[in-house]
Amino acid sequence: MLPSQALLPAVVFALTALQALASNTFIAAVYEHAVILPDPTDEPVSPSDALALMNKNMDVLEGAVKEAAQQGAHIIVTPEDGIYGWRFTRESISPYLEDIPDPVVNWIPCTDPSRFGPAPVQERLSCMARNNSIYVVANIGDKKPCDSSDPNCPRDGRYQYNTDVVFDTQGKLVARYHKYNLFVVESQFNYPKEPEAVTFETPFGKFGIFTCFDILFYEPAVVLVSKMQVDTVLFPTAWMNLLPFLTAIEFHSAWAMGMRVNVLAANTHNTSMEMTGSGIYAPAGARTYSYNMKTEDGHLLIAELDARPHLSPASPPAVSWNSYALSVEKFSRNGHEFTGIIFEDPFTFTELTKPGGNLTVCQKDLCCHLRYKMAEKRDDEVYVLGAFDGLHVIEGQYYLQV
Repeated sequence: MLPSQALLPAVVFALTALQALASNTFIAAVYEHAVILPDPTDEPVSPSDALALMNKNMDVLEGAVKEAAQQGAHIIVTPEDGIYGWRFTRESISPYLEDIPDPVVNWIPCTDPSRFGPAPVQERLSCMARNNSIYVVANIGDKKPCDSSDPNCPRDGRYQYNTDVVFDTQGKLVARYHKYNLFVVESQFNYPKEPEAVTFETPFGKFGIFTCFDILFYEPAVVLVSKMQVDTVLFPTAWMNLLPFLTAIEFHSAWAMGMRVNVLAANTHNTSMEMTGSGIYAPAGARTYSYNMKTEDGHLLIAELDARPHLSPASPPAVSWNSYALSVEKFSRNGHEFTGIIFEDPFTFTELTKPGGNLTVCQKDLCCHLRYKMAEKRDDEVYVLGAFDGLHVIEGQYYLQV
């Protein structure tokens, strides 16, 4: 044991060594995966058939993990539903689920696969991370047994959660997140009892994680940034591009810029459902992205990011865009302002009537400003700037500012 007089210098030395090991930048990867889907059925398949399907998808993901690691990536994010797809009822998804423990148990499934019961998917993901010395982020299903002592216990005796997992370079489970804001069609899953703000530390920054629809809500998305002060958000998603807003590249890039964090967005690829658009985004803009509606194959993206973007000289200063929009000279009061309905949301629009200029449009507390120049405009085209600030009610009810 060190004498007490030597303890403080030893602690200082240890902290200095850890700081030296910490990186100012890191290499990030995301993989947009064309998921191999099971045949639609209301009845559960056998566990062996479920695992066979998942192994086909993990074969593809493992190839992406290896390629990313060979190119120097420190972390790779794979999509929501990337291992078994989404064509399920509550009953038919059951053979695809595993019991995923809380990461405090300090578990490496690759070296101790049976510690918490059968876990072949977690074992394989853990080994992908361990064998390639890379953090691996994946989306799978968690099941938790319950009984009559729990008044909310489902009739089949288990909770089922849409779940993200993270394995570190040793294959250890370091993060588990249960999706809190389920999309309207995710009836196969349960809502967690409380929202989770999941973070973990790495030598290249503090990371937070949430899934797809979560990005539209205060919990957990805004909480991770404003209260937990993460540097990078990991974002597995199955994002359907719905014009004229909520398109993947534009929305996720703007979110990273507005929140002043890195975002690693890995989307599912399925052109029949308008699913595409993955990217690696920094506060100053996209580092790399892909949007492909022409082919059905997956795509690996790799880019370098600042580990702590809020400390980087390249990071733009914080801006209140609403205040900026209110402060600039307005040209929208020109008789060309009107209302219109998009997905039953009543937008306020103003028409772009000139070849270039400045426009501001406001609705309630939301003001949007546009400085623009048109390259060309046909006689049968109309361009508008619009804003919506209110309750959206199509796929459930949630508040939007668009």
